[in-house]
Amino acid sequence: MSPKYEVIIYWSKEDEAFIAEVPELPGCAADGPSYAEALAAAEVVIREWLETAKALGRPIPEARGRLAYA
Repeated sequence: MSPKYEVIIYWSKEDEAFIAEVPELPGCAADGPSYAEALAAAEVVIREWLETAKALGRPIPEARGRLAYA
């Protein structure tokens, strides 16, 4: 089962890569040379973020779906 967190993907000219940010999980972001690779990397870091938060006993935000301001 895959968590349902919103992922925002955009091209960064400065980084020359696609950036995938997960606004509901502070600091959770990934990148890749293509849109698909950035999304795949984001899926990995989402799982790692959740595993780390759980291991440290930190609260895990519920996925809200589409954010109102996005």
